Amino acid sequence: MCGITGWVDWERDLRAERPTLEAMTRTMSLRGPDTGGLWVSQRAFLGHRRLAVIDLVGGQQPMESDDAAATVISYSGEVYNFSELRTELAAHGHRFRSRSDTEVVLRAYLQWGVDCVARFNGMCAFAIWDEPRSELLLVRDRLGIKPLYYYPYGGGMLFGSEPKAVLANPLFSPELDDEGIAELFVLPNAPTPGHGVYRGLRQVRPGHVVRANRRGVEEMAYWKLRPNLHTDDLETTTQRVRALLSDTVSRQMVADVPLGSLLSGGVDSSAITALAAEKLAAHGAGKISTYSVDFPNSESSFRRTEWHDSLDEPYVAQVAAHVGSQHTTIVVQPEDVLAFENRVLMARDLPGWGEMDVSLYLLFAKVREHATVALSGESADEVFGGYPFFRDPAALSHDGFPWMAGKQGPSALLTEDVRRRVRPLEYAHDSYRRSLGEVPKLGQDTREDARIREVAYLALTRWLPALLDRKDRMSMASGLEVRVPFCDHRLVEYLWNVPWSMKTAGDMEKGLLRRAVRDLLPAQIVHRRKSAFPANPHPGYVRSLRERVDELLLDVNAPVFDLVDRVEVRRRLNAGEPLPSPRASSSQTAGLNFLLNVNSWLRTYRVRIH
Repeated sequence: MCGITGWVDWERDLRAERPTLEAMTRTMSLRGPDTGGLWVSQRAFLGHRRLAVIDLVGGQQPMESDDAAATVISYSGEVYNFSELRTELAAHGHRFRSRSDTEVVLRAYLQWGVDCVARFNGMCAFAIWDEPRSELLLVRDRLGIKPLYYYPYGGGMLFGSEPKAVLANPLFSPELDDEGIAELFVLPNAPTPGHGVYRGLRQVRPGHVVRANRRGVEEMAYWKLRPNLHTDDLETTTQRVRALLSDTVSRQMVADVPLGSLLSGGVDSSAITALAAEKLAAHGAGKISTYSVDFPNSESSFRRTEWHDSLDEPYVAQVAAHVGSQHTTIVVQPEDVLAFENRVLMARDLPGWGEMDVSLYLLFAKVREHATVALSGESADEVFGGYPFFRDPAALSHDGFPWMAGKQGPSALLTEDVRRRVRPLEYAHDSYRRSLGEVPKLGQDTREDARIREVAYLALTRWLPALLDRKDRMSMASGLEVRVPFCDHRLVEYLWNVPWSMKTAGDMEKGLLRRAVRDLLPAQIVHRRKSAFPANPHPGYVRSLRERVDELLLDVNAPVFDLVDRVEVRRRLNAGEPLPSPRASSSQTAGLNFLLNVNSWLRTYRVRIH
């Protein structure tokens, strides 16, 4: 996995901008700790930092076509069907000088033009500069697993895997307008596709291509979910799901570097781990390495909630023993969470989820000591309908994003002046209504299936992006590539049309998935209820956060109080009320984390409130 950046300008000579080009490329060093490079012509610059995973020697970037008319690519990601595409391209006369999937993507563009993107199976974000056409293409994978930001301005465009690459260019300044405030405080767990929070910053939307040339900027969708009548019976559907999962895991294990699996003891990560262990055993390749996260004294501090039904570690141990993995549990200490907060903020470039981000980062950093690639069970709950809001009548009937039913977000803390400008309730409602208007509908759906289809679409397009963004930032900040088999678009497309009665086979959440993998795992794991990524339960950590917020309230120059009502924060704390959280699965630390995080971001990045 890698970091990409670039700049096109149809008015200035970019060859004279070398210091800025190098600065933009350096910002991607954590995403690509192995090597780096840049390519520049009069009108275009592409930069690249590489985390070498496939063809460690031959895949250097930016990569240029070997014809007289330069076409150049800067690419981040993995195309899992690159071997098949390479064979097809060779039949068209292409001769390859490396074993990398980067060259396959470049030659696919030379052969089929922009239509090549529909042929890729994988997670990727890349830029192609077509010198003869003086045209830039920015491409993002179907589910948006890999990020790509861009800033269009009169006469040109800046872009990068993360905002920091764009921020390194003096043409862009960090500003926050009313829409950006709304994205942070109103919809932190349902971000608007394409919105970059910073004023003027955009993201390439999942499944889209952005084309930029002298005539302007055009965005085109190359993939979307389509409704079709599901005709397979339950047994056939179960077999199809298993076959897709097996093939996907097999494809995603291809790497020239050490590979492991993230294991929480839930059915999602356990299924991926078991399939991976099976593949390794079949090839005589030894044991799968597995990794989990825990906290000191978690057993005595654990409190069951709607989102956290049980402790992970007992189930993790059971799966590790069952598949014979070489397992490591990373114990996150409270002092480590405090020590790494700023590093995590710099990875995000935006306010995040506090200690849950730090815990994930520390897990990934420890995994990176042993492996360069890790498999993850993320997104199974979106495609199989595993979250509580898929089954909660109040959430399903809520006239808004289901996971926000009955919850108060951080917009409740905004000052009256900011609330009047941002209009939180209207902003959230308008976003929800726009989302529903996008849902591809099937006329034969029952009323229940029609609503579940809506909720599944919202989960895939508004909920999942926030989780994938967090996963990407925390993994890439530690130089780890995390692959997500449940995001394979073939599996997503198939499950999109499976009726709810099949997805809940056996009257259980993700019943279809459990049926598909029940021969791989112990019965306790197959039937374990969902439990989300754990929050830090340590009472000392809660106290330290409260003390820091008390200090923040005394800081007359704290920038967060240009947005947040200081009196309301103090009132809630004095009354023993938790501060509103940006997460649907809240904890006693989440709101405190968010307030401190926003203040640090505004100050560190010198964000001007517009």
